[in-house]
Amino acid sequence: MCIFCKIINKEIPSNIVYEDDQVLAILDLAQTTKGHTLVMPKKHYADITEIPDDELAYLMKVVKSLAQKITVNLGASGFNILVNTKEVAGQSVMHLHVHIIPRYDEEDTIKIEFSENKFDMQAILDMINR
Repeated sequence: MCIFCKIINKEIPSNIVYEDDQVLAILDLAQTTKGHTLVMPKKHYADITEIPDDELAYLMKVVKSLAQKITVNLGASGFNILVNTKEVAGQSVMHLHVHIIPRYDEEDTIKIEFSENKFDMQAILDMINR
């Protein structure tokens, strides 16, 4: 059983932000920024590609609501929503979870940067749309 399933089953203590019959939200132990929250379905899905669309829609509805509440109540200036899928993308627990990372200023401990690459856009479109 994965660590998040154990948390969902209350075998491991956590700091619960929100819970209903489908979803559990807890404070991330790492607290990348103050209020960093993990939102996960109670059913075990390894990643976002496995969860049924209706359950994903509900999960994201909860994420949206919590992100708004966390931002207002903690005085954040914004937030990042992050889903890592597979180890290469940084997923360390193979149970789907969504990070809500409140952002306070440009000195936050998390940095997300995009760099420009020169790829053949038409070739990429052709591969995606096969």
